[in-house]
Amino acid sequence: MAQAAFVYEDALSRHVLRSDHPMRPARLRHTYELLTAYGAFDGESSRLIDPRAATEEELEWVHTPEYVAAVRSLSAGRNTAGSGGSGINPERFGFSDRGDNPIYPGMYDAALLSSGATLVAAELVAGGRVEVAFSIAGGLHHAAPTHASGFCIFNDPAIAIRHFLARGLRVAYVDVDAHHGDGVQDVFYQDDRVLTISMHESGQYLFPGTGFVAESGAGAGAGYSVNLPLYPYTEDEVYLGAFREVALPLLRAFAPDVLVTQLGIDSYHSDPITHLQLTSRGYVEVIREFAGLGIPWLALGGGGYDLGAVARCWTLAYGVMLGVEWPERIPDALADQYPTPNLRDDIALDLPAHVRQEARRYAEESVAAIKETIFGRHGLG
Repeated sequence: MAQAAFVYEDALSRHVLRSDHPMRPARLRHTYELLTAYGAFDGESSRLIDPRAATEEELEWVHTPEYVAAVRSLSAGRNTAGSGGSGINPERFGFSDRGDNPIYPGMYDAALLSSGATLVAAELVAGGRVEVAFSIAGGLHHAAPTHASGFCIFNDPAIAIRHFLARGLRVAYVDVDAHHGDGVQDVFYQDDRVLTISMHESGQYLFPGTGFVAESGAGAGAGYSVNLPLYPYTEDEVYLGAFREVALPLLRAFAPDVLVTQLGIDSYHSDPITHLQLTSRGYVEVIREFAGLGIPWLALGGGGYDLGAVARCWTLAYGVMLGVEWPERIPDALADQYPTPNLRDDIALDLPAHVRQEARRYAEESVAAIKETIFGRHGLG
């Protein structure tokens, strides 16, 4: 059995949401090319797997038939009655020309393929064919059953979790994207078979404005939605400390059959639309913690808008999944594409002392609130 699988094909990276849109699928190709330059797919422990398109039936495990049909029609250019189309109002389904979710040619097929890529990875993990599968085109965690949100059309993490639940598996979903994983949380808010943990820049400061500790689940799912909001300028040390105090004990107590992680790297210090201050070293330590759990693992992409940082950090993440330390120097064939010759960060961030102090205080308060309101539900003191 191969240790890890990487699900990718160039079709996943060809679409363009809008010329000025921060979400640039070309980042997926850059990641694949960097991994290829390091020889990531040369050995028997790693499998490079083609995606497939999700079916409409699979989309409807999470999304309403009306929404799926609307996306298909909008993608084909049938949006208003006046243009001879179906009379669909794009804004009703979360789409607008200048907003987060523009309508672009081929968007339905692109969304089908990214969702299908995640399902291919989920099938590999559920079937025991690999220990971990990484679908970098996935992690579109904001999409709701009835509308697009936050650059996300279909919610592939939730669709994959439905796949695991149908097999009788209990699922832990951990989201380290800088944005709250609201879409996944909402789908499973009343379900105690799914533990969702989201660690993100606080909704006080960043889209989608949710993800506070008090959002902890309802009904049977009370205590199974866990949110760890952080101050905008949180650095590695505080971030890792909070992660280890909250996520690790809860994961061990819940003892899931499968781990799903959303590995957005918009938490990176130079990301243009967020404010967390992680370096590649801090990010990789989180990935190491996931790997150390020894649970069948579906890893997904997510946010990340500094393209070079995305490629470097996801390359490092896949190295952890393989148990490989890549050489420090970026291979010569690609070196001119990056502002630094090194794969890992070798910088010290310069933040004011009072900002660091506020970030620590904010994290400590979030951790304390989670321990007070949620830990008891899982038998933790």
